[in-house]
Amino acid sequence: MTTTDPTVINCEQFIAHPPAAVWKALTDPELHARWWAAGDVRPVVGHRFTLDMGQWGQQPCEVLTVEPERLLRYSFAPGTLDTTITWRLQSEGTGTRLFLEHAGFDLDSPLAKAAVEGMGNGWPGVLRRIESVLGAAVR
Repeated sequence: MTTTDPTVINCEQFIAHPPAAVWKALTDPELHARWWAAGDVRPVVGHRFTLDMGQWGQQPCEVLTVEPERLLRYSFAPGTLDTTITWRLQSEGTGTRLFLEHAGFDLDSPLAKAAVEGMGNGWPGVLRRIESVLGAAVR
């Protein structure tokens, strides 16, 4: 994880699968639920969906930007955290470098301050799970 702006979480992960497979992990609800959270995510601008974040509750989201197999951006928890999650995929050899930017944390809010700290520590492990989910899906 690298962060220069305390209101932004940046992580990256190399995944030994092509961008099309990583894109599917980000946009297919069944795969998405296996590596992060259940929800009806779809790569359609304007699509609203909810992610089941377990003990943190149901978090509403709305797709803001879609560039198939390259970029997916959506709002995350408007009304509470008011953040944006951006996934950027870059082909690298026979795999994909996946970049995550989770931005917009209001550090004056105790909820957001706790979230940026917790998610900053949690996101690297979440990204690592994508590889094992894709490996199992290929078998």
